[in-house]
Amino acid sequence: MAVPASFRAFRIHGDGGHRAGIEQIGLDDLSPGEVVVRAEWSSVNYKDALAGTGEGKILRRFPLVGGIDVAGHVVASSDPRFREGDPVLCTGSGLSETRDGGYSEYVRLPAEWTIPLPAGLGLREAMVLGTAGFTAGLSLLRMEANGQTPAMGPVVVTGATGGVSMLAIDILTRAGYEAHAITGKFDQLDFLTRLGARQVIDRKDMHWGQRPMETAIWAGAIDSVGGDTLAGLSRVIHPYGNIAACGLAGGHTLNTTVMPFIIRGVSILGIASAGTPRPQREQVWERLAGAWKPAHLDAICTREATLDTLSDVFPTMLAGGSFGRTVVRI
Repeated sequence: MAVPASFRAFRIHGDGGHRAGIEQIGLDDLSPGEVVVRAEWSSVNYKDALAGTGEGKILRRFPLVGGIDVAGHVVASSDPRFREGDPVLCTGSGLSETRDGGYSEYVRLPAEWTIPLPAGLGLREAMVLGTAGFTAGLSLLRMEANGQTPAMGPVVVTGATGGVSMLAIDILTRAGYEAHAITGKFDQLDFLTRLGARQVIDRKDMHWGQRPMETAIWAGAIDSVGGDTLAGLSRVIHPYGNIAACGLAGGHTLNTTVMPFIIRGVSILGIASAGTPRPQREQVWERLAGAWKPAHLDAICTREATLDTLSDVFPTMLAGGSFGRTVVRI
């Protein structure tokens, strides 16, 4: 398949002031890579909204095509692992930070970060998951590698109406865990229950206590909030339980003691999804396409955008007005 001389992309400039929008570019304008992909789907993450509006310092160089996720079909490859027509995906891996991202009709990717679409997932489904689903899956993968099992008891998910956390509830349930949810949007109780949450707790009713260790409540946690919430969680996790720390919506500082770690054996596991090594990356995607595949992807995906409507999506997300996952039809 020939790549056209020019194609559309959502490009972000920062030199001399932020500006972003649809441009006609060519293959030579893209970052180098062994695999050329005709993009079909992408997604919108909070990071994308920060980059696309200039509200956050996400890009390390300019100009770059936005979009930290992409899925499509291979057009050409100098790496023998990929052939024309192969369905592939890429999440994180420097997209829209140090190299051109997925908001483009054609994308050029390093073979090392290009993942064959696993059987059991469609391209659109892969982008409903995207970085958010990969982060949730990586959280559980690391927890289980450190001894977490369903038999230990329920796992709580914080920030439960965020994209990562919605998917985490669904993934935990599919993996055989009893999932609990903490949310500041208690009006979404019915939705979270449909995703699989066995118990939904209003954040306003959650009191962590002040002692170094309080009565243990949960066997583990997937936390996208950080700050005081992460500190509170450390005090109420059962012995040898794991907390996957994957976000900082509530703050980046952590004020706690070593007591839960040296007396109860609690572990805090850092989840750095963007730079995950390929072997772990492949493990997560295989599970997301199989035993851990969320059962409610259609419900979690609440909006479909295009390259032309991205600029309308970003401000809504930054203002806290979005709910669920947004996919982008390239």
